[in-house]
Amino acid sequence: MIDFLRGLISHVESEYVVLDVRDVGYRVFTPNPYAFAGKEEAVTIYIHHHVREDAILLYGFESREEQTLFRKLLEVSGIGPRVALGILAGGRPDAVIGAIQQENIAFLTRLPGIGKKTAQRMILDLKDKLAGFATDAGLLAAAGLAPHQPVSAASAQQGAGTAWEEARDGLSALGYTAAELDKAWNALAPSVTADETVDSLMKRALQQLFKG
Repeated sequence: MIDFLRGLISHVESEYVVLDVRDVGYRVFTPNPYAFAGKEEAVTIYIHHHVREDAILLYGFESREEQTLFRKLLEVSGIGPRVALGILAGGRPDAVIGAIQQENIAFLTRLPGIGKKTAQRMILDLKDKLAGFATDAGLLAAAGLAPHQPVSAASAQQGAGTAWEEARDGLSALGYTAAELDKAWNALAPSVTADETVDSLMKRALQQLFKG
């Protein structure tokens, strides 16, 4: 089984990247492919090698923490690779782990593909298994473990902070101009919350950019 791959990013799509490892291109599905856009140096992607009757699929992550959490999520009834990938696209690992440990169903049901029953199963199945994972209190406080409230454009930008800056860099690498990105941000800002991730901001901004 493949545990990690190291190579050059040769292509980026909305759901996956193509990683060139010694002239062999591996299609790797990731929570946020655009996070890899514009990277010219070799990158390491931690892999979950998924085999089924009709396909062999590679799911990839920027950190061991993400890889491990992805595999833990697959242990929950009703969560397959696509849903697990969506969870990691919608929330930082620390935030997801913290929500499970604190039994925060409101946060979990905001993640893609997660309803109340699945959120309850996540808590029941994973709370004890994730007890050894370190979580950052600052991230948890900003990750929806408080009421999820829309904020003004100014305070949203301050709250989203680094996440939007990283998302903006990734979008710039795809060829979008500063004016286009400012326009997209102004449209998004009223509904942005402090728990937004780089992944979710990039996806939302792309949807706005496609609208023109």
